[in-house]
Amino acid sequence: MSGQATRFNDCGFVVTCEHGGNDIPEPYRELFNNHQTLLDTHRGFDFGALVMAKELATALSAPLVFATVSRLLVDLNRSIGHSHLHLDVIQNSSAAMRQEILQHYYRPYREQAERLVRQAIADYGRIIHLSSHSFTPELNGKVRNADIGLLYDPARPGEVDLCKHWQSALKDYAPDLKVRRNYPYQGKGDGLASWFRRRFPATVYIGIELEINQKHVIAGGEEWLALRKVIIESLSEALVSYHAGISV
Repeated sequence: MSGQATRFNDCGFVVTCEHGGNDIPEPYRELFNNHQTLLDTHRGFDFGALVMAKELATALSAPLVFATVSRLLVDLNRSIGHSHLHLDVIQNSSAAMRQEILQHYYRPYREQAERLVRQAIADYGRIIHLSSHSFTPELNGKVRNADIGLLYDPARPGEVDLCKHWQSALKDYAPDLKVRRNYPYQGKGDGLASWFRRRFPATVYIGIELEINQKHVIAGGEEWLALRKVIIESLSEALVSYHAGISV
């Protein structure tokens, strides 16, 4: 899905969702016959991330790039060569098959996202890229102690500032939510945002990964609806505060 990035003062926006579904295209389904249970877990996709991404894109009038192919086939948020780019059934398949998957799913996704980011920079001089994700409440027996995570590169001041404003706004809107920065992952780790950071300077590219605890998605109903509303409203407040502090 594509469109033209909206403007907020001197910024354009692009929203992405790399793990929006657990689809396995027909040519590869047989390889996953014994992995359906895994596909239906957090390993297969990020529960709720695509719903959140669509609502963020609507609220920002921003283009949305998303995929519903499972990260187990190919993880669009990992670099080529990363050990978790594919599930082992794909990793152990022929080089020709892996190249075919990259050609049909990975590269078109990256190219579309990059085209929109470049266009937004050309149009507005600066881009805020929001990548929508979610995380399992417990991993390897350890409970994740957060409701929302905001991931960024600490070496890029614009990302630091925006996440501070967003965390503060979330506290105003929902004091009971635990919002942590660079948790449960480090924002500077391997991912689409880091890939863009290597291509664009901090003066024109700001990349934030939104991580939502899947316990809220699983709860569903009013709780999940209310959380999405809080995230969007707090982002709006954070953007106003953030842009007020920008010296142009």
